[in-house]
Amino acid sequence: MGVGTGTRTRLPLVIAVIVGLVAVVVTYFVVVRRDPGPAGAAERAGCEAIEVSSSTEKADLMIDLARKYNASDELYGGKRCASVSVHRLTSGAAMDALVSGWDEQRDGAPAPQVWTPTSSLWLQLARHRESAKPQKTLPASTEKLPSIAQSPLVIAMPKPMAEAFGWPDREFGWSDVLALAADPQGWGRYGHPEWGRFSFGKDNPHRSTSGLAATVATYYAATGLSRELTQADLAQPAVTTFVRGVEAGVLHYTDDAVKFLANMAEADAKGAAMSYVSAVVHQEQLTYLYNKGNTTGDPKENGKPPTVPLIPMVPKDGTLMLDHPYVVLPSASDAQKEAAADFLAFLQKPEQQAAFAAMGFRDHEGKAGPELTKALQIPAGQKLSLIQAPVGEVLDRMLTGWDDLRKKARVLLVLDVSGSMKENAFGGVSKLEAAKKAAIASLDLLHPDDEVALWTFSGQKPNGESPYNERLPMSRLGDRKQQLTTLIRGLSAEGGTALYHTTRAADLYMRQRLDANRINAVVLLTDGRNEYPADNDKARLLRDLDGSALEDSVRIFGIAFGEEADLTTLQEIAKVSRAAAYDATDPSSVDKIFSSVLSNF
Repeated sequence: MGVGTGTRTRLPLVIAVIVGLVAVVVTYFVVVRRDPGPAGAAERAGCEAIEVSSSTEKADLMIDLARKYNASDELYGGKRCASVSVHRLTSGAAMDALVSGWDEQRDGAPAPQVWTPTSSLWLQLARHRESAKPQKTLPASTEKLPSIAQSPLVIAMPKPMAEAFGWPDREFGWSDVLALAADPQGWGRYGHPEWGRFSFGKDNPHRSTSGLAATVATYYAATGLSRELTQADLAQPAVTTFVRGVEAGVLHYTDDAVKFLANMAEADAKGAAMSYVSAVVHQEQLTYLYNKGNTTGDPKENGKPPTVPLIPMVPKDGTLMLDHPYVVLPSASDAQKEAAADFLAFLQKPEQQAAFAAMGFRDHEGKAGPELTKALQIPAGQKLSLIQAPVGEVLDRMLTGWDDLRKKARVLLVLDVSGSMKENAFGGVSKLEAAKKAAIASLDLLHPDDEVALWTFSGQKPNGESPYNERLPMSRLGDRKQQLTTLIRGLSAEGGTALYHTTRAADLYMRQRLDANRINAVVLLTDGRNEYPADNDKARLLRDLDGSALEDSVRIFGIAFGEEADLTTLQEIAKVSRAAAYDATDPSSVDKIFSSVLSNF
């Protein structure tokens, strides 16, 4: 939208996102939202209230089970009742919130009394990070915590690819990921050159359990050790070379493994299941859901099963059991601890365990049920080679190492500076000023070896000049950070919105500079709709950007900033270019969206 009116909001996210999106490469339409109110808390007015923070992949089920629990007339202790409310937050984000001090406005929900992440790895990491603080937010006991369900980490591969590799007679592991990622023949080595190079999807280990567990497993595979790793082990040159080689095969990162399911389902629906990614690392439960046609984790979803199912390959060089611990926090009162214990007992009862099994989980003791065993062809008497989880200090060092060893990004930042960006974002600050501040701050979250270019765009200009301007050519961030900061700080707003023309030009710019060793992306922020008569053919634009029709395509991540932004078009652009569109309408969610976007690289 140009100089005209419009109630657009939250620009900070814009740039925060942009910089984060740098390596974002997810073929998924992302809408950041909160759950629709408490999980039935009002049904048990006057009961002891407890708030539960659940990891995202089981949150919908947990919300349903909390409603069921609240609707019951059972009492604990013979005379007392509890009222449970559940909210969703990725395990890594919840850990950060707990360690830094929970903020209801920032974190989007009341402070929890119970935390159920995907894995106890997060508890180990959190204990280490708060060890120097006088006040502890996490239980100090190192005793094994109760689980509500379990699921092992697997490398899931489209069935034809798994069979080409040798499944079910041949096991697959991290050493195979390394070998395939480094092989220029790719799948040609296994008789399928049409599948191209091997690539796999992995979550960001700072935010997602699948990503953290995969990073741990990669380090263990690199050392060849079964004992608990030390920081000295992690620093060995052969280890860092191995981990860097595995990361080189990553197609993209994301903050939540559930998102990969939708990406793969979209490719499968187009008859191109092998064109998107060769493998995805996630917990076994998600493979089960995908093969059932469920791409969200919502128990009520009944989608169409894919034409090409996934095969869960348990890494031969070791895996982790994601134990979904039930962590009662020290902040809970004695009465809340009793209520939490009653809810745990409810979750571990056979009827609720059957609900977890229906979603593809193993039970709270790690046993696979008959339906899961049949659906995923789990071998009878399967014995998993489980890795010993490292202590928090070593986990922290692994994450620091990953920041250096991860696949680096090349991103073109394209910012709308049309006149409507002068409008208020929040607190009397204009959208553009808020965006500048967020963009500059977000540069600190990038790696010096990431490459960034900056464009701005508005609308038709009276002198016939291009509606977009290159402010900084593609440059190593470590070399041009101060210059980029100065350029962003000096941006001003004027004119309309040449959305289509600029998008097409940005795509061409990146395709001409494609670097196969990096995550290549365009991050396009706009608060309006196309207002450029010289290029107003959306159908043509979408054909030009269609990744399935291009030998080398670039993912374009759109940020719809405010209510007047053309979210539908940005979603269509993201879909054809195999990227993501972000809905940025609520200024209060800037921090959450910022973190979500940054975790994609």
